[in-house]
Formats: sequence, structure tokens, C-alpha cells
Amino acid sequence: MSDNRFTDTRDRYPTRLTEPSDPIPREEPTVWGQESAGPLFETDLQSIEANGYLVQRSAVDDNWLSTLRGELNNIGAKADPEDPRIIREPGGSIRSVFQPHLFSDVIAEVVTLDTVLPVARQLLGSDVYLHQARINLMPGFTGTGFYWHSDFETWHAEDGMPAMRAVSCSISLTDNFPYNGSLMVMPGSHKTFYPCVGATPRNNHTSSLVKQEIGVPSQATLTEAAARYGIDQITGPAGTALWFDSNVMHGSGSNITPFPRSNVFLVFNSVENQLVAPYRAETPRPEYLAARDSQPFNIPSLVQ
Repeated sequence: MSDNRFTDTRDRYPTRLTEPSDPIPREEPTVWGQESAGPLFETDLQSIEANGYLVQRSAVDDNWLSTLRGELNNIGAKADPEDPRIIREPGGSIRSVFQPHLFSDVIAEVVTLDTVLPVARQLLGSDVYLHQARINLMPGFTGTGFYWHSDFETWHAEDGMPAMRAVSCSISLTDNFPYNGSLMVMPGSHKTFYPCVGATPRNNHTSSLVKQEIGVPSQATLTEAAARYGIDQITGPAGTALWFDSNVMHGSGSNITPFPRSNVFLVFNSVENQLVAPYRAETPRPEYLAARDSQPFNIPSLVQ
């Protein structure tokens, strides 16, 4: 039976404030399931509970990687310039593709792999659905980074996600080196919510997906957090999956090397953590950014 503390819709994590506010201790567990409920071992569960992230090597094998890279090329070639799900860098190159599982049956099938969907269910202790899915492309020389942020801050403020019962899986399609914009995380920061200053502009997503300026901590807050938690850089070969909690502080630098960095990014939310009205925005973000249909994930039958 669910704990009522984690199923109500009170705003326990106020943000987008007019004045700075003290950090808020996390109320929810990080790991909701047991070792017997999925493929992760108890040591894995303890690691993500403590650090807010877990690295799985060889989550996707070489055959899948080759096929997925081909899908990336197909999506890019067929992308409608007017499709709002295609986010471009200021220079015109594709930065992100949202809802890739609706563009590609192959990507939809990856979501259901034994190394993916059962892990999400185990970590969240329930059936899950895709809150958001996207491909992130960071091409050589031109790929720009993502500033430090907690995903939950945005999902709570702009999507109406009540509780920290969501987890992200980033599957690398290219090798992640220390020098090509690989992700950085502050281990343990998921246990603290950092309220941000500044009201949410109307249709904030139209600019924040290219450069996020609202819903990011101040430099003073980040300095304090980095001193407290430190920074881990996530590297590894293609096929590596990084699981990280919705509230862990993370970001990445730009890629000025010749080596691209691409990944499939999947956000799983518990079916017991359904979205409500946004806590700090006038209207919800579009469905391709925040799915409001919380039916457990199934492979879609139609591909565009």
C-alpha cells in the first residue's frame, strides 16, 4: 500500500521563488523496490540510494548500437523543420529529438529490454510509464552543454510531478570521454532539494530546451553543493547505461572535440506519481515533454 505522504499533491518542494530559500531535505526514498523485484543486486540498490546514480556497463550490445545509430541518421534526415519535437542548436544542428520511440519501433523496443524496463520498475517499486523520452546529440566541435540542474525541479514546477519517484536512464550510443561533454553529477545531492529563484515565463520550454536559465541554482548554491558532495564525471564505452535519480544535480560541458556524444534518454515515472497541475507555471508543458497519460509503457503500434 502506498504511503500517503508520497501520493498527495501538496507542494512540499516550493521553487521559482522571489527570494532565495533554504535547501529542503528530501522526504521520499530513492529506491522503492527490493533486490527480489528486479535484476539489480542489493549492492547496486545501495549504491544508487547513496549516490543518486548507477552505471551499468554493456546494457546495450553492439548489434543494438549499430541499429540505433542508423535510426539516428534516419530521424535526422526525415525531421520536419517545423516539428516542435526537434530541438536545434542556434547554428541549426539537431540538439534533441523528443518522443523518439514514436519515430522508431527500434527505439521503442529498446525501452523494453531486460536491462532497461525491469530496472525502472525495480527502482520505483511499481509499474512505470515514460514521462519523457529523447535523443540528445552533441556533435563534435559544435555540441553545447547542459547547465547544472535538477530535473525534478523542472518536472515539479512546470509539469506538476508531485514526488521524487522518477528515474532517468541515459544509454550512450557513442563513447563518453572526459573531454567530449560527458555528464557530471554531484553524488548524494539527490537527498536535498534546492529551490530556485525566478518566476516561470510563459512557454518557458521554447527557450529552456536550448539554454536553461530558469530553474537553475545560483552560483553560490552550486559552489556550496559541489563543496559538500563533490563532482563525479561519467565516462564509458558506447552501450553503457547511466541510471540517475530525478533530483540529482547534474550537467555537462560543451563538446569542442571531434568526437560526438549521443545518447538515448528515457525518463520513467511511477504510475503512482501521476502529474497534477503545474506547481509553478501557468499551463502544463506539451505532451512530448511531459506525458500525462500514465498507462504503463507498451510498445507503440504506430510509428510516424
